[in-house]
Amino acid sequence: MTTTHDPIPAASRPGLSGEPDGNPAVRRSRLRLPAGESAAMLLVLPVLVVLLFLGFVWWRQTADLDSIEQSALAWPALRAQFVEHIKLTVVASLIVVAIAVPLGVLLTRGRARVVAPIVVGIANAGQAAPAIGLIVLLAIWLGFTFWTAILGLVVYGLLPVLRNTITGLQGVDPTLVEAGRGIGMSAGSVLLRIELPLALPVIMAGVRTALVLVVGTAALVSFIGAGGLGDTLVSGINLFRFSVMVAASLLIAMLALLVEWAGRVLELALRPKGI
Repeated sequence: MTTTHDPIPAASRPGLSGEPDGNPAVRRSRLRLPAGESAAMLLVLPVLVVLLFLGFVWWRQTADLDSIEQSALAWPALRAQFVEHIKLTVVASLIVVAIAVPLGVLLTRGRARVVAPIVVGIANAGQAAPAIGLIVLLAIWLGFTFWTAILGLVVYGLLPVLRNTITGLQGVDPTLVEAGRGIGMSAGSVLLRIELPLALPVIMAGVRTALVLVVGTAALVSFIGAGGLGDTLVSGINLFRFSVMVAASLLIAMLALLVEWAGRVLELALRPKGI
């Protein structure tokens, strides 16, 4: 019997060594883009935001504004409000993720699954309540403080992350979970190495939704003195200055678009290989 030997070692053949071959077309980028999405598509949103901001700067510098409008749209004031808005968004979003993801995991384990619909229903009721009413009622109860505003934003942004965490974990193929347990992995290892990575795209979609909701709702916390770009919006309403109202709304919309884009980039950066 004659044995033939492959003259080309397996490690040197494209596609068999575990490393990408020399063709640049098949090399994966650091951000693993899903099918149908290109790097150019990721650039559209930030470019749009930059163009809108440049247009706003040009309008602010050339518009014929009266003294009240100039005071409301002064650059130092806008810069300070922007920083406050970012702070409100980041703190509330981190707390939302820290609460919603572990709670969602817990509600897909064992007997806790029974109460999952009740918890989701409570979170749904919190988001269904008018945002301004919820924030003002919390302020009357707890005081007109920064952390009261954070509590209102957390309640309002909790549902998307909680619901998507439960949905993503429930959507994991049970055979993969059984296979992990079959090779001796503990329940915690299965969760961390199989279930959460597979559910991550769905969870991150909920995080992006929550980010946009929190950015928009943060404009309302100025009614309880918590700052943010809502201060300019409220000033425009109180002073009957249409230009101030439109300018504040545009800045908040641009920030929401930018935050949504950042969430998308983060999702792609965290996406496991092959998903």
